[in-house]
Amino acid sequence: MMRVFVLASLAALAPFAIDTYLPAFHVMTNDLETTPHAIQQSLTFYLLPYALMTLFHGAISDAIGRINTIKIGLGIFIVGSITAAFAGSVEMLWLGRILQGLGGGAGNVVARAMVRDLFQGPEAQRVMATIQMLFGIAPAVAPMIGALLLGIHWHSIFIFLAVYASVSLIAAMKYLPETMPQSKRVSFSFAAVTHRYKTIFSDKEFLLLVIALGANFSGFFLYVLSSPIFIVDHLGLASTQFGYLFIPTVTGMIFGSFLSKKSAGKLSHKKTIKIAYLWMGLIVISNVIFCAFFEVNRPINIGFVAFYNVGMSLAMPVLSIAALDRFEKIRGTASSGQAFIQMLLSTVSAGLVVPFLWFSPLGLSLGMLGYFILSISVVTHVKSLN
Repeated sequence: MMRVFVLASLAALAPFAIDTYLPAFHVMTNDLETTPHAIQQSLTFYLLPYALMTLFHGAISDAIGRINTIKIGLGIFIVGSITAAFAGSVEMLWLGRILQGLGGGAGNVVARAMVRDLFQGPEAQRVMATIQMLFGIAPAVAPMIGALLLGIHWHSIFIFLAVYASVSLIAAMKYLPETMPQSKRVSFSFAAVTHRYKTIFSDKEFLLLVIALGANFSGFFLYVLSSPIFIVDHLGLASTQFGYLFIPTVTGMIFGSFLSKKSAGKLSHKKTIKIAYLWMGLIVISNVIFCAFFEVNRPINIGFVAFYNVGMSLAMPVLSIAALDRFEKIRGTASSGQAFIQMLLSTVSAGLVVPFLWFSPLGLSLGMLGYFILSISVVTHVKSLN
């Protein structure tokens, strides 16, 4: 069980890096004498290098081993966290976020590959769902930790991230086995990596699965990225009340993961996906209708996001494992490709979609609907789920 907790802590580094400093946006804007848009773009400066490096973390782990990759990635993340902690300008903050993005993805990518290295069949789905449940706690806890640390100073938020990454790194070195022994390692070169990515991205089934995964997650992530505006401006809550959004939505994520864990080996993948998508479709359509014709109501507006996450998390382990199973010999690279598509969509959301849609709850609900339409349009063509 300790291995599962450590893998979850590695996977949760990304949401901690994103969500912990969200309550500080307004304070950082004033303290760094900049604009809300410039602070919002610090998310993009994290997500873009994160997405690009996910293409390499898995391939690197296939070549030098899982644990060595975690050491390098988290080491870079710690340096970035310290840089951001002592930032005196928005440009220095951006630099720290870039370094965090370059290293932060190693934990998530390698942890996902190690799950498939260590576990098989329905057990793999159960373990993936358990990690997802633990992983899901991070978005709820992170903003509340950030709000508490904001009482000291916003710089202390990034000190916390450096400490969190350090503890996760030490735990990984102590409790996780090396699941990529020397005999199974593959060469790392630009040509070799390019060839492997050409192989996985030319596989139509893999591509459809990871796009569906990324689109499902982005439907929820829109609200995470826009939370400073959604919570404070639209819902009329204070910057210390991020828990009003994150606790219900993460509860939905945890419950969906729990359902996925219980359904492993009992329901076919096809039936699980069908139930999940019917549920998500009902929620996203109801969300748009409510936002279009009714006034803002905190419990209802938040409830739609929470209930959507139930379906998203029910489908996620099935889609993720099905994608990784396409390439058993290069799961690290496949995990990187999966994470890249997810983070690419998240980066597009942060830089383009969110600023365009956060004008009102209706805009965000339409964004969620758009991502759902993208997801269901591709998942219906996945033959391996039939």
